[in-house]
Amino acid sequence: MRQLDTKKRAQIVACLVEGNSLRSTCRITGAARDTVTKLLVDLVKACAQYHDRFVRNVACKRIECDEVWSFCHAKEKNVPAEFKGQYVHGDVWTWTAICADSKLIASSYISDRSAEAAKEFINDLAIRLKHRVQLTTDGYRVYADAVEGAFGTDIDYAMLVKIYGEDVTKAEKRYSPVKYTGSQKTVIQGKPDMERVSTSFVERQNLTMRMSMRRFTRLTNAFSKKIENLECAVALHFMYYNFCRIHQTLRVTPAMEAGLTDHAWELEELISLLK
Repeated sequence: MRQLDTKKRAQIVACLVEGNSLRSTCRITGAARDTVTKLLVDLVKACAQYHDRFVRNVACKRIECDEVWSFCHAKEKNVPAEFKGQYVHGDVWTWTAICADSKLIASSYISDRSAEAAKEFINDLAIRLKHRVQLTTDGYRVYADAVEGAFGTDIDYAMLVKIYGEDVTKAEKRYSPVKYTGSQKTVIQGKPDMERVSTSFVERQNLTMRMSMRRFTRLTNAFSKKIENLECAVALHFMYYNFCRIHQTLRVTPAMEAGLTDHAWELEELISLLK
């Protein structure tokens, strides 16, 4: 079998990280779908290993956490009876933790929205931080136990609950914005700086994910049919976001701002992780 050269691989990866679907990537590059899928899977394995090894001892001061919804195979209400209760069918949540200063995605986790998932996510975040941080999450109660279990008292933690003028659930169903009326900040642990309690950056990252990954686009048929493909797309997105993509505000990549690298990676350098 003929092996793709680095230039062709870079073209394929460029299409994927800029929000193209597998099929559109194949049409643009002329590569077969199996070829694109294999490259994605192989590259993601290498990226995941690199991220796990080198995104550690990160000197963050403020962390914001959130979870963004997507679905796999079918929406929860349409999942066949034999697949009910399996997170690989129906609702899937991507948990993310972003450094408010460097904009680095320090940790991410794909699972359901359970307390166990929150614990796995926060535990992974805790081992990647260099020192005590200020953490902000929304009001989802599973965070409180997860943070206590991972950090104990060595954290300044607050919850930010946003208040809306109508039922958010009904508004989400019709995909229209609700009227924001205010927010409530609550100290959970330590002494967080209440002026800096915010989830704005992580919520903006949710938008970046939806714009950069085709399978997160709402109201289309671009959703993931296999959980493995969703996991691959997310892992590639965060590796590219952290190490390759220049942040518009910072003028450098998040990994550069966090001191994890001294230059912005080219796609060829990302692909070299396959060797």
